[in-house]
Amino acid sequence: MRIVTATAAALALACQAAPAATAHQPTTDGIWRMDGYGTVLSIRNGTFEEYQTTAVSCLKGDSAQRTGPGTYTMPDGTVLTVRTRGGHDRGSVRADGSVGERNLRRIPELPDACTSPASEGPLAAFDVFWQSFEENYPFFSAKGVDWHAVRDRYRPRVHAGTTRDELYAVFSEMVKPLYDAHVAVQDGDRVFAQVRPGTVVPTEGLDTKVKKFIVARDLKNARNLQDFANGRITYADLPGGQGYLRISGFGGYAGDGAPYAAQAAELDRALDTVLGQERARRLKGLIIDLRINGGGSDALGIHIAERLTDTSYLAYSKRARNDPADPTRHTRPQPAYVTPAQGPRYTGPVAVLTGGSTVSAGETFTQALMDRPGRTVRIGQPTQGVFSDVMSRRLPNGMSAWLPNEEFLTRSGRTFDGTGIPPHLEEPVFTKEEFDKKRDSAFDTALNILRDHGGATG
Repeated sequence: MRIVTATAAALALACQAAPAATAHQPTTDGIWRMDGYGTVLSIRNGTFEEYQTTAVSCLKGDSAQRTGPGTYTMPDGTVLTVRTRGGHDRGSVRADGSVGERNLRRIPELPDACTSPASEGPLAAFDVFWQSFEENYPFFSAKGVDWHAVRDRYRPRVHAGTTRDELYAVFSEMVKPLYDAHVAVQDGDRVFAQVRPGTVVPTEGLDTKVKKFIVARDLKNARNLQDFANGRITYADLPGGQGYLRISGFGGYAGDGAPYAAQAAELDRALDTVLGQERARRLKGLIIDLRINGGGSDALGIHIAERLTDTSYLAYSKRARNDPADPTRHTRPQPAYVTPAQGPRYTGPVAVLTGGSTVSAGETFTQALMDRPGRTVRIGQPTQGVFSDVMSRRLPNGMSAWLPNEEFLTRSGRTFDGTGIPPHLEEPVFTKEEFDKKRDSAFDTALNILRDHGGATG
């Protein structure tokens, strides 16, 4: 379940905080309600505590300890920043590796449900599970799923004697029709999740198989073939003066569990070599291969995009559901910009290869290149269609539900959730026939376009 866990680990902002008060700033200590996200935060005596709330529940979530002025660090190393904004009663929280921040409003005390013992039986777990999706999931209408009918069908099957295995099966059946790779049911080591029909999970095994195929076929005459960032990034110079950059994920660059700062530093070391001044000047085109990409940190994707432009532009805006009773109401869209990086940059033609195994942060990076100034063409198949950070919701019986609650908007307000970002030019991607006949149609098309036309306008 790499596609979900990578996103959840990198982007579970639900309990994040960091830069805090100075002598002349209002304190961030107190109780805060997050706009959207069904979350209340308690910040007291150096401890940051998350409470996951619905209309029927309040359960403790993640916690963090103060490690600097206004900064808090979670057990997994994620650094959170909390700050006040424009006075005593407004604030924000940001997690390293996430794009944007979440707005906070001070409230006088924890909701009553947060200080009362929670029911732990199967029916209580069912109600929290259903309610978490009811209040936060944005895509029921687009998926054609009547969530109220789902409750009416499955709740009568749950009772005090329902076993854990039976309840896990019920939850899995409930969310199966969503075919959403950012939706999952977790119980210990077992996880139910699935990708869009007709697509393949970007597993480590698939990544290894595809990489071996590409090196043998597409890069057999290439020069300067080199891996970076713990094998997640590969670069080679192609015979015609083009470059090939393969990115299999937006995380794990400095090893599992390394903080975001270490991941970004390792990425910079790779990009300083891949897009150094001399190479950036002479490259005639660049293929960026995202066809097997399990996601990770959106911010690392923005970081790469900043090496590909001389002009600032809007990557996307993101918004979250913000009314438990009304799925059409959202937080104010928060823009994320691509600003030119310091040092060498490549601004020539780019061909982006995508497919159904381009997931999550692989997709937000693809979206961040859509309005890139210059010639950019997408080739292959539509991406998976999951963009949101993943909310991890704990259930009273110890199980967890993972779900998205955000939309990533283009400049015109469009989203690609469910369908994925389409290519300009459609080509098969790692089908059985392509493997059997040793073909890589998307790569060949990209190479021909870069050679013949110097790229295309995206």
